Amino acid sequence: MSKAPDIKPAADTALQDIKANYGFIKEQVAEAMDKSGRKDEVRIMAVTKTVAVDRINYAESLGINLLGENRVQEFLGKYENYSENSEIHFIGGLQNNKVKYIIDKVSMIHSVDSIKLAEEISRRALSKNLTMDILLEVNIGRELSKGGFTDTELISAIGEIAQLQGVRIRGLMTIPPPLEGEYYFPRMQELYENLRNGEKALSGMDTLSMGMSGDYALAVKYGSNIVRIGSGLFGYRNYTI
Repeated sequence: MSKAPDIKPAADTALQDIKANYGFIKEQVAEAMDKSGRKDEVRIMAVTKTVAVDRINYAESLGINLLGENRVQEFLGKYENYSENSEIHFIGGLQNNKVKYIIDKVSMIHSVDSIKLAEEISRRALSKNLTMDILLEVNIGRELSKGGFTDTELISAIGEIAQLQGVRIRGLMTIPPPLEGEYYFPRMQELYENLRNGEKALSGMDTLSMGMSGDYALAVKYGSNIVRIGSGLFGYRNYTI
């Protein structure tokens, strides 16, 4: 196992640092998969908030083929300069009135945190004659500062959302309370597996998105198949800009 690289501020992170960071992340993911006996695929998402397009395209040249966008306005300013091979998911909080701007530009929306948002995505997708893949955001820690369905709310909401045209539920997404992944990731794994394989299994569910720069290896241990890496890849950023 390689030594963990020092994560620098984004302004001081050179291209070779991004390469070293990505190499370490791949090793960590592979080790976590091996320890848990997994033989499936875990996708490493490059979270691109405040990152310049040239650095994003460099990360893609290393083999990253999945980008995560947080902010609608920022994304729209970058979109035309991205590689044509980019697969882009929207992972940030999404207001109903912003859905129309991204509905034909991303392939999945991770942050569906209400039935109303799912209904708006459905409406906009149908207007473009497409089907949008979505993940339902679970507030697994029931934190007042976060949106998303609680585990109990999810069960009733998923039945309504599954009936909507123009959307396809592919799975679940969560951000657990800080430093509490060891407790909450197993609960998310159980919830996800019950929805996939239970008596009322939802066909097409294949995605569990959890784990970020500080806890992605732990998330892989508990079944995550998309890990969302920002600072661990590009360096620490100033999110106030």
